[in-house]
Amino acid sequence: MAAPELRATSDEREASTGVRDVLQWAKNGAVGGGIATLVMSAYRLPVADSLPPTAEFWAEYVSGGEPDDHPVAALLLHLVYGAGGGAAFAVLFERFRDDAGSDSKLEAGGVVLGALYGLVLSAVGERVMLGWLLDTDLDATESLVFHVSHLVYGLSLGSWLAAEATPDGAGGD
Repeated sequence: MAAPELRATSDEREASTGVRDVLQWAKNGAVGGGIATLVMSAYRLPVADSLPPTAEFWAEYVSGGEPDDHPVAALLLHLVYGAGGGAAFAVLFERFRDDAGSDSKLEAGGVVLGALYGLVLSAVGERVMLGWLLDTDLDATESLVFHVSHLVYGLSLGSWLAAEATPDGAGGD
């Protein structure tokens, strides 16, 4: 009886490399999403003069009390949410990287796709998180700040990932 083959086939090695690439992109995206959330919060907190909606979520579904009672939990939950959103965007953005062709197209694509992603998150956040889960309606000014802050998030995330994906970037390749 012949011994089983222990070496990986080229298809198995390629699949393993593909999984590692996706995981690396997700990791880069999580870091970028965390940074983008910090940038977004630096814009949002003084303009809105309130905690992110994760404070309401925390008070409603986790601990009770008033949203202002939970600033640390609200900010940490927002950071985790932003990192997760960054990881998801990075996996999607990685597909674009291969088709971009040049660094300038990649960078422009990162900014444009990031902006669109931020606006999609904003629309979903306003409808699902605020409207459905928290039964909250934003007034015109609150809605503006909510959408602009998510645009800031998307621009920050997209430019982060585009910079990471260029040859002189810190780790996208």
